[in-house]
Amino acid sequence: MTGDSARRAHAPDAAAPRSARTTGNSRQALPRTSTAERVAGILRTRIAEGRFRPGTRLSEDAIGEALGVSRNTLREAFRLLTHERLLVHEFSRGVFVRVLTAADAAELYRVRRLLECGVLRELGAPPYAVDDLAAAVAEGERAAAGADWQAVATANIRFHRALVVLAGSPRTDELMAALLAELRLAFQVVDAPRELHEPFVGRNAEILAALRAGEASVAEARLRAYLEESGELVERLFAGS
Repeated sequence: MTGDSARRAHAPDAAAPRSARTTGNSRQALPRTSTAERVAGILRTRIAEGRFRPGTRLSEDAIGEALGVSRNTLREAFRLLTHERLLVHEFSRGVFVRVLTAADAAELYRVRRLLECGVLRELGAPPYAVDDLAAAVAEGERAAAGADWQAVATANIRFHRALVVLAGSPRTDELMAALLAELRLAFQVVDAPRELHEPFVGRNAEILAALRAGEASVAEARLRAYLEESGELVERLFAGS
């Protein structure tokens, strides 16, 4: 092979699309990335359901074995959740579920008011798809009747996530999922589930009733008052914790 021929053999293929020359082996990376996102979704849901308490160290071996994924995939999922402020990495110690502060909780409620009230404000004409909201209200009422306050907290999380789904936007759905997982961590720091959730079981039902009646503005006003009172309660509980 001549010098020119050798150079042509080793040079990038000028006829190939530029994206193909610059993305390298991205196709090989896609399955792992996709799996990592699914694993992050599972862990995010478990955090939102209160299964991992703040400060808990997450074992790569135990979680990887339980989910049937490689250590590299699990570490990528941990990185995604660290970016969402649900986990923290401590050098030479591992990955831990984040412990939120009172300032974190106050910011979460500010964002919730912007997001959730904004969804109701922008709803179009009724009727609204409220089946998931109704299911969450019923779930919360059953749990409250049995004094299962952690289950009430989970039902409450599901209610507010279903409320944001009314916007019909995958982006707001993703934002709300991460936000509610953080919120559950805040609830666990103060560790007063009955005091946090009992006053609001009926309030969810009132918001649902307004939406069933096609009164989105009434639902928004009820939700705004709810979030302001709930945020003030969480602030007081943080101060006393």
